[in-house]
Amino acid sequence: MISWNIWILFFGYTVPMVVSPGPGNTILATAGGRFGVAGSIPFWAGFELANLALCVIYGMGLGKALHGHPEVQMVLKWAGTVYLLYLAWGFFRSSAESANSSEEGSVRLRAGDGFLSVILNPKIHSMILVMFSQFLDSAQSLPAQVFQLAAAFLFVCVACHFPWIYGGRLILRRFRSAPALQIQGWVFGICMILVAGYVAFG
Repeated sequence: MISWNIWILFFGYTVPMVVSPGPGNTILATAGGRFGVAGSIPFWAGFELANLALCVIYGMGLGKALHGHPEVQMVLKWAGTVYLLYLAWGFFRSSAESANSSEEGSVRLRAGDGFLSVILNPKIHSMILVMFSQFLDSAQSLPAQVFQLAAAFLFVCVACHFPWIYGGRLILRRFRSAPALQIQGWVFGICMILVAGYVAFG
């Protein structure tokens, strides 16, 4: 059983890391603003599933093996940059089409998009790797600790990501006309380009 002092340190580390502005939260806010909370659920579910998968992978030891291979992080960095530019292109395309089609017909972010946006984000890999390197106790059962920490991290992610999705929806819910949707598409596309730049050069 993980001690209470470790839990305090764990939440002290994870909550600020997860809730603070960054590439992942920017994408979640963008999804919320464009598709609303309900429309963002598939993307959000894929996003959190990838976080959980990384917890299991790194928690069970793969992180130590990859830590000595910086080229893996470089591949993730550039693959993530390309993927974010692909998302930007999708928003620009939806902006161009919004004048001639309804919002319901626009391309939505899917669970696979959420999963890939986490898997291809080297900063999330680093955060989870550091988390397990700091809070695992070699004297206790590894699977039990990984399960507890992964479950707690998933709870933190869901609790901290929802305000970003809802905030995006709250700010933009009144702007639903075709011209407003065109502007949103451009704004969100530019946001994705800026996030890609941050991932690549930040």
